[in-house]
Order: sequence, then C-alpha cells, then structure tokens
Amino acid sequence: MTPSIALVTGIGHQGDIGTAICRRLAQSGHDIFFTDWGSKGWSETFQEEIREVGVRCGKATIDLAQRSSATELLDAVTKQIGFPTVLVNNAAYSVNDGYQHLTAELLDRHYEVNMRGTMLLSVEFAKRFAQTGLKAGRIINMTSGQAKGPMVEELAYASTKGAITAFTSTLSAEIAPLGITVNAVNPGPTDSGWMTEDIKAYLEPKFGLGRIGAPEDAARLVNFLASDEAAWITGQVIDSEGGFLRN
Repeated sequence: MTPSIALVTGIGHQGDIGTAICRRLAQSGHDIFFTDWGSKGWSETFQEEIREVGVRCGKATIDLAQRSSATELLDAVTKQIGFPTVLVNNAAYSVNDGYQHLTAELLDRHYEVNMRGTMLLSVEFAKRFAQTGLKAGRIINMTSGQAKGPMVEELAYASTKGAITAFTSTLSAEIAPLGITVNAVNPGPTDSGWMTEDIKAYLEPKFGLGRIGAPEDAARLVNFLASDEAAWITGQVIDSEGGFLRN
C-alpha cells in the first residue's frame, strides 16, 4: 500500500509486538501514530526513534477500555498528523484465570479491551474513512490462535480474542465496498518479554522451524498486509507460527 499513516494500538515496551510493528511500518515509509500504556519517558524515546527513520510520529495515552476511546483516538491522530489509512488493533488485556477464578469483573475487563475496544475503533475508522474519499484502507487485528486449540487457564482471554476472528470475517464483508481490507494475524507464542526461561525451554522444541517466534516475525506479516501486494486479501486469519505444534 502506498505509504500513509498507520495507527497502532497497545505499545507497551521496547521489545513487544507493537513496537516491532511500528518500526517495520515506519521503515516502509508509513507515518506512525501509536497508543501507549502511560509509560512516561520510554514512549517519548520510542517516538523519537521512529522519527529518526524519516517519518512523522504521534502518540496518545488512551484507555481503550473506555467507551469513548474510539472517537478520542481517531480525533487525536487526525489532529496531530492526519487521518490514518492503516489500523492495527494490537492492544490486548490478558490475566490468567481458569474456571475456578473467573469473575464478572475479569470478564468485563477482557471484553472492554479485547472486544469492545477493537470493534468500536474498527467501525469508527470505517465510518470516517467512508467520508474521506480515500480508495484503499487496511484493518489488521491480532489474535492468538484461539481456533487452533484450548488455552488452559485463559478462559476470558481466549473467548474475547476468539470473538475477533468472527468479527474480522463479518466486518470484512461489510466494508469491502469501501476499499478496506480486514484481516487478522496469529503470530503464535512470541518472545515479547513475558516468557520465563522455563517457558522458553518448554516451547522451543515445539517449533518446527527451530526457534521461538520473535516480534519481528509478526511485524513482517503486518507490514505485508498493509501493502499494495495484499490488496486482494480480506477476511482472513493468517497463522504465522513457525510450525508450532500444540501436542
């Protein structure tokens, strides 16, 4: 896709998937706007890093669990650097639960970010896109392979992220006439800072390609889906897991 403005949600730290996506899109010439988790100091440093690539970069600290977050975020990016044509819904909320610990409050928190936040931001993006006269847009959602097997003690997370698969398929059909493609990426288990050495030792033998996934693996796929080469791909969940075996 011709370089434009890319909006990426859920940037948390130097080594996460969101930062890798921002870097890769910036290298392809996209201006970047990201949302962070309120980490003072680091996000400003990262913003300068992106600008050094030679593109513009804006940011906002917005709680995507709030009902008004979609309008606030799109207002912010439009005011700072312009209306985006690429939306990457990377933000997620995840807390281990299991059936003995699942509560209404825990479900609500997962729902607010993983489902409602993603869905409302996507449809608000599409509504505003339709008024711009632009011809090509991209929505790229992040999933975690919920359709490929159980995620024990992740009931709330697996359920709410799994809903994004259905949302991706249906929204893609509704807004295809606008020229917007809607796809999702499942990067599989990714070493983005949360894995202990024990977890790494357990997971690594399960990857057919011989290593654990890195944030840059997901970023390359997102960059492709944001490009002109992916203009004919929509409504898909692409599993990019390096041959990961769940058994």
